[in-house]
Amino acid sequence: MDVDTILIVEDDPALGMGLQGLLEFEGFEVLHAKTGEAAIELAEAEAPACIILDLMLPDVNGYQVCERIRRSDAHVPILMLTARSQETDKIRGLDAGADDYVTKPFSNGELVARIRALLRRASRSAAPVEQPFELAGCTIDPAKQILVREGGEEEQLSFYEVELLKLLFARQGQPVSRDDILDQVWGLEATPSNRTVDNFIVKLRKKLEPVPEKPRHILTVYGVGYKLVP
Repeated sequence: MDVDTILIVEDDPALGMGLQGLLEFEGFEVLHAKTGEAAIELAEAEAPACIILDLMLPDVNGYQVCERIRRSDAHVPILMLTARSQETDKIRGLDAGADDYVTKPFSNGELVARIRALLRRASRSAAPVEQPFELAGCTIDPAKQILVREGGEEEQLSFYEVELLKLLFARQGQPVSRDDILDQVWGLEATPSNRTVDNFIVKLRKKLEPVPEKPRHILTVYGVGYKLVP
């Protein structure tokens, strides 16, 4: 049975050792980088199944590390660890290419659950994918994970952005709850503090909506979740 390799990028010795011990106990092989530059080199040389990326590093910050890894690998799941709880910081991390984030301090159980969810979703990318579909004047290509605008301009989408769009498209015109989205797309149970869905909706509106602050296609259904209107 193949064992997934996780790359931890964490400069704090105690936290890095703790994470390594936790993930090895859970059956993963673990690589540990203490700087951003070392992380980029290990990501390219070892092709880990998932990357756990601290935001604050001694040389380059986690945003820059994430962006540079994304240039060479658009698909490896990246989970960002951040001590910053501001929503703008989390959105910036997602914009840099992270697939998910966990705010410090965090629960070991939640962290492992999110890693396993990332790996499950990533493994589905090897399965047959749906054909491209049209949305808001754009073409979404799930296989290439790109959005193509009418003028031919392309924009990269993350795995979870594609999965979220596919779910909303399949249920277009119907309200889809945040709980349902978390379960179907991320495989996570909803918690009051989990803003993952909302943050990804913000990202998608910026890419799809003519005026993101006044969305016409990805609408909020207050008290429920979101609805896609083609």
